[in-house]
Amino acid sequence: MRAYVIGNVAIDETISVLSMPEAGASILGREETRDLGGKGANQAVVMSRTGLSTTLVAAVGEDFRAQTIRDQLAGETLHARLSGSPARSSDFSIIFTTPDGENAIVTTTASAEALSLSEALAPLDDAAAGDLVVLQGNLSQDVTRGILTEARRRGLTTAFNPSPLRPYFTDLWPLIDIAFLNKGEAESLTGSSGENAIRHLAEAGVAQNVLTLGGEGAILAHANQIVATVPAHATNVVDTTGAGDTFMAVALASAALRNAALDIRAIGHATAAAAITVSRRGTRSAFPSRQELADILAGG
Repeated sequence: MRAYVIGNVAIDETISVLSMPEAGASILGREETRDLGGKGANQAVVMSRTGLSTTLVAAVGEDFRAQTIRDQLAGETLHARLSGSPARSSDFSIIFTTPDGENAIVTTTASAEALSLSEALAPLDDAAAGDLVVLQGNLSQDVTRGILTEARRRGLTTAFNPSPLRPYFTDLWPLIDIAFLNKGEAESLTGSSGENAIRHLAEAGVAQNVLTLGGEGAILAHANQIVATVPAHATNVVDTTGAGDTFMAVALASAALRNAALDIRAIGHATAAAAITVSRRGTRSAFPSRQELADILAGG
């Protein structure tokens, strides 16, 4: 099985602050890291480190950030299909982190929203039925819908993380096989929480749903049946950036590598991996290493 992660790639610039800035305020901060990021890249990097064959499809500019992105991706085992254009700037994020590990993120999307449907679909010519197509909320509405529609036509398995939130996501559920949402996303998109949110998604057509609850763990459901509630791993939280991407990537990879549906083992692996990510600063530099992921996946 192979995973095709179609999404955004960016450079993350992390600044530590004592507290989040309020409107009109000027505060002091300290630059902590400048790292590869973007939800698409995050998920692709972590998936590839599990040993799952992974292709990242994304758009960049032709600027200094694009070169940094290409250089950092060259250090990973994934296959990068990047569409570059001098007509746009590469995307980047400014991430504020506080001493308690919480963050706030501002991301540019010029390149992500410029990715065309033909550019997004071209790598899928090599895909086989059952392969994974993994999406997030950074692409344009038409491209996102077009990818999901074509993936469904080809018999590919679609996995979706509706972040950042956009109103049109509620129309996509019939095209999605696996959904990963946190509490806020679930409440915004379904108008309910917990098991009621899962029931709403199942009735809309999503076969497998994962609701992440931060420090409270995660809930896995097949259709509207709760399969497992998995507690979070205890850890010293330093920076939560990329934790959700780590969780989703490892859960999907754990199941794919065993040719299985999402199960309690996959969610357990995902929580263990996410605990490593939140214990470190940065984005790509905070992700579990190949060896750490191998050790996690070898466990029960």
